[in-house]
Amino acid sequence: MASLLLRRSTVSRTLLSNANVGSSICIFTTSRQFSSPTGTVKIDFTDLTRPHTWYPAARRKKRNVILHVGPTNSGKTYSALKRLEQSSSGVYCGPLRLLAWEVAKRLNKANIPCDLITGQEKEIIEGARHKAVTVEMADVSHNYDCAVIDEIQMIGCRSRGFSFTRALLGIPADELHLCGDAAAVQLIQEILSVTGDNIEVQYYDRLSPLVPSKTPLRSFSDVRTGDCIVTFSRRNIYKLKKRIEDDGRHLCSVVYGSLPPETRTRQATMFNDESSEFDVLVASDAIGMGLNLNISRIIFSEMEKFDGLEMRPLSVPEIKQIAGRAGRYGSKFPVGEVTCLDKKDLPLIHSSLNCPSPVLESAGLFPTFDLLYMYSRSHLNVGLCQILEEFVENAKISENYFIANCEEMLKVAAVLDDLPITLHDKYLFCLSPADMNDEILSQGLTQFAHTYAKNRIVRLKEIFTPGTLKVPKTQAELKELESIHKVLELYVWLSFRLDDSFPDRDLAASQKSICGMLIEDFLERLGFQKPIPKRLKQIR
Repeated sequence: MASLLLRRSTVSRTLLSNANVGSSICIFTTSRQFSSPTGTVKIDFTDLTRPHTWYPAARRKKRNVILHVGPTNSGKTYSALKRLEQSSSGVYCGPLRLLAWEVAKRLNKANIPCDLITGQEKEIIEGARHKAVTVEMADVSHNYDCAVIDEIQMIGCRSRGFSFTRALLGIPADELHLCGDAAAVQLIQEILSVTGDNIEVQYYDRLSPLVPSKTPLRSFSDVRTGDCIVTFSRRNIYKLKKRIEDDGRHLCSVVYGSLPPETRTRQATMFNDESSEFDVLVASDAIGMGLNLNISRIIFSEMEKFDGLEMRPLSVPEIKQIAGRAGRYGSKFPVGEVTCLDKKDLPLIHSSLNCPSPVLESAGLFPTFDLLYMYSRSHLNVGLCQILEEFVENAKISENYFIANCEEMLKVAAVLDDLPITLHDKYLFCLSPADMNDEILSQGLTQFAHTYAKNRIVRLKEIFTPGTLKVPKTQAELKELESIHKVLELYVWLSFRLDDSFPDRDLAASQKSICGMLIEDFLERLGFQKPIPKRLKQIR
């Protein structure tokens, strides 16, 4: 199916395979000398030891920073959002589009005009002085009365942590509210010790009990309304869904990361709706944040996951984040339960819920484009891939930081380096939401980049054929359609940054919506059977 939807280009597959090949690197000079009235000044562009100085607008303020820390379902984000609502201007920065959507909807419903800005959409409300954004889209040049950064513990994420660091150091707000796990407190205090900000920590307790079970689930016949079974692969999600539905008493909604955000939201809505027949959820760790779910009991089907490199045990923070979704305060399940399928996993669940998360030791950091550009002036005729590798290898950082994992950026850069486009455009493509391990998505990005380099304008119809989308019939076709959705999302993402060169945003957005509807159609057709009425079950 994918071969019909993404037209084959003349791009060699060798280019794609080269993304995984490490280049041989020469040792370059990392600094330049500049003349000044007082003599020669040597500037080392790889010196990242004082990142707080990158944000002069924030440094001109003496910010009041309030940390709201506690477990899931403790009201910490609620308190911060109340301050945001009461402020004359503000911004909410969330880790997911779903969270930004939710906050924008909440503020607009409260008659507080709020823009929504994520990598893939902009909804501008007339007269709005508030914004709800994904953290990567945070504007560090605009002054606010109040700012909220949600899930601040993600500052320690190997791939995305640098975006949280940028928001933490860079947002010029009178009040900066940080919501997340207490494991981040000490690190944030150390990072902000050089900024002159006032820091206050408010601790929260969970609002509803969370009880780990003493026994595992005996059998799937014991699955009940409000249960959420957690697993970590698409294959296992659909396998568990079928097994539960074959019993004839429940229908299952599904939530996992590769589903379009709109589809995830609608699946969650069906599960939350008491009048719906979809009363059980089968999900991945995508439920850990971004969705309000009325879950009675979390059931871990396994306690390890593939992280892109290897199978590894779930960490304590991951277990707590997922388990904490049970027993949402104010729902019809005031007490949350946690259990598993395998008895040997119970001790890990109990110990994880009864111990604090490991203290974060460092925050993500990544050089700005300006630093990379200045560095590149000393390395003419060298591609972005080599510049990135060499810069990261020579970067000097303090003990509170680590350089973010840029493997994905290096793969993209390797594909782009032979193209006649500017360093800035290459950097922009590298920041795009492209997973080069997804063959269809990597093919889409490569075709976009080659067409852009050749024509400076990319028409969607040259790469994608509208009208050929179909309801998938197998899980393999479902996976392809999810990848097609990501390609369309990539086009929309690029159109917001290179709008003259990617003019078909509306067409891409409409086809993206069609993808979502076809995926939902597949989910509805996937062997769903009406639950057998309980009175008939008793007659058997």
